[in-house]
Amino acid sequence: MLHLNTLMGNHPQAIPLKRGEITSSQIVFDFADVPVPHEAFKPFVRDLAFDVGELAIVTFLQALTYGKQLMLLPFVVSARFHHGSLGYPVSKGPTSPKDLEGRTVGVRTYSQTTGVWVRSILQHQFGVDPTKITFMTFDESHLAEYRDPPNCILPPPGRKLDDMLVAGELDAGIPIALASTLMSDPRLSTIVPNPAQAAKDWYAENKAPPINHMLVMRKSVAQAHPEAVREIYRMFCAGRDAMPPLKEGEIDMLPYGIEKNRRGLELVIQYAFEQGVIPRKFPVDELFADAKRILGDACA
Repeated sequence: MLHLNTLMGNHPQAIPLKRGEITSSQIVFDFADVPVPHEAFKPFVRDLAFDVGELAIVTFLQALTYGKQLMLLPFVVSARFHHGSLGYPVSKGPTSPKDLEGRTVGVRTYSQTTGVWVRSILQHQFGVDPTKITFMTFDESHLAEYRDPPNCILPPPGRKLDDMLVAGELDAGIPIALASTLMSDPRLSTIVPNPAQAAKDWYAENKAPPINHMLVMRKSVAQAHPEAVREIYRMFCAGRDAMPPLKEGEIDMLPYGIEKNRRGLELVIQYAFEQGVIPRKFPVDELFADAKRILGDACA
């Protein structure tokens, strides 16, 4: 029995695996005790600290850029629309997307996947030039090799993004601890007006969920145990299939398979390239070259 050191949050499609409701005669997932998975992305890409797990898609694209020995599986772990992810302190008065040009926006890191999606929304949906915004970054990139662009600055020593945002010391920001409550926090409002409708308009044009995290594994494990790759993919797909069926008109935010994820990946690759987060536009099929050699038509 192959035990796999696994990084995975409590996502709906992973719960049946964590509870032991979906099992294998070949592999066992040893789920790491990491309540907030993104906090372990640095050791995942820098030290290959996990055998398999979730990873932000832009982090994977950068890992591919810098030759990290990781393999992408065509399985979405998390996705969400980011029109409500960027807030501003109401104490500064009404602020529109275009108002951000020439101002300072706080982000955890410039290269984080949420930030890539948010800047793409500002640019492509609201006509904002992201290069005219100063981004204050509060953490280093997951990839040690990456360097932020010139329009990034560091915060004062010891200061935290959320504290500076609600205090009005930043013109806007993507909150960290406050992210899940941004819409209801009376101290903040969303830069994008009516984010729910803006997200509907975005989806009507792009026809893809904004991917955040996908399933990734170490190449050395995949090469030594190809049967484990097949079992990992089978089990996670079974976990997704165990979720309640989509209602009529509901968007599938957690698709699996290359073709169902092609458009979403094309978008995030395009935006990451435009923003200088990756040096070239990877063809989607290049991302899955290793997985296709093992999974074949199962991952189509």
